[in-house]
Amino acid sequence: MLLAMTVYFEVTDLILSYIRTIVLYLLLLVVIRLMGKRQVGQMEPSEFVVTMLVANLASIPMQDGGIPLFSGVVPIVTVLGAELVLSALALKNIRLRKLLCGKPVILIENGNILQKNLRKTRITLDELTGHLREKDVLDLQSVQYAILETNGNLSVFPYPKEMPASAKDAGVQVRKQSLPVTVVSDGRLMKENLQAAKKDTGWVQQVLKDRQATLQDTWLLTVDSQDKILFLRKELH
Repeated sequence: MLLAMTVYFEVTDLILSYIRTIVLYLLLLVVIRLMGKRQVGQMEPSEFVVTMLVANLASIPMQDGGIPLFSGVVPIVTVLGAELVLSALALKNIRLRKLLCGKPVILIENGNILQKNLRKTRITLDELTGHLREKDVLDLQSVQYAILETNGNLSVFPYPKEMPASAKDAGVQVRKQSLPVTVVSDGRLMKENLQAAKKDTGWVQQVLKDRQATLQDTWLLTVDSQDKILFLRKELH
């Protein structure tokens, strides 16, 4: 009897732990979704702090079943509410926005490296050249401006003479481009996209027939406004 009761309580604790984890996981998804679509490397300082804080707050009730689930949910919702309020205020108040997010810092201006700003942002010369290499820039003298953005990314603007010539500069006429619409994805016909592409099922059947394929054989089929078709057949396992 004692053994059965012990097993019962252990199973109950496991089920409750599972449910608590699922609830907190879904709550974190909602929190991150409400904060926006920025990636971690593109977050402002305040957003990064909130993300780290929320993750820590969620881990505590996940690990300790003795802490009520509500005690973990309330701080997370509170932090989210504070972040949303501050974000709304920052949109209207420039001073608050600078306080929370900082402001861009020019590291290279008219080809000159601003050593004072490098020290201010605690970026070494090696780090600067590393960031420039990530932008496919090897020659420092080819850079007119380099700006450290508030999210930590480096914006690089070479001198105009160092930039590759565009089609406009070369006087070349180019075709207009448009976003391709996915018509078939992994063997499934996307009817809503088919309507957006102004095509019908008869068109799809003809395209597949020309390629001696069926809907089940098709991994990807897209078409753009210029009627450019991309067809990829499923690979055989």
